[in-house]
Amino acid sequence: MSIRHGLLTLLSRGPRHGYQLRVEFEASTGATWPLNIGQVYTTLSRMERDGLVMPGESDEQGRVVYTITAAGRAEMVRWFSTPVVQSDRPRDELVIKLAMAVAAKEVDIAEVIRKQRTATMRGLQELTRAKRAATEGAAQRLVLDSMIFRAEAEQRWLDHCEAVLKEEK
Repeated sequence: MSIRHGLLTLLSRGPRHGYQLRVEFEASTGATWPLNIGQVYTTLSRMERDGLVMPGESDEQGRVVYTITAAGRAEMVRWFSTPVVQSDRPRDELVIKLAMAVAAKEVDIAEVIRKQRTATMRGLQELTRAKRAATEGAAQRLVLDSMIFRAEAEQRWLDHCEAVLKEEK
């Protein structure tokens, strides 16, 4: 998720300071993607530079309250109306690791796959427990479901990798 666009979306609900944005971002994503407060303020600073947000008065505790601008709203609308395509996502480190393991003759690729499968299964179990304990509503559930589906797909892909490698022997 684009932190920039997530913060714009939260600001579309009304003015907020950085700490509020961090708390609401984490609540919206079911705390699965924790944000560093420094990351929030760096992003706000860049968005201010780009004319997407405007700093306002400080609250009673001295924190600057930000407001979304018309340009910020337009950017948020553009983001929501533009589908995410595979090329927009960063490279998949696991795919690169397995491709390099195949290329490197001295690497035991079966062991690499086994360790990854164990780690993925452990993560899947943690996500399933988190989903059962979820109390933040639909947003949190959707985030956790997405992560669970990706972990399940990774397990299926690892099975496929093993099958392909057995055919190659």
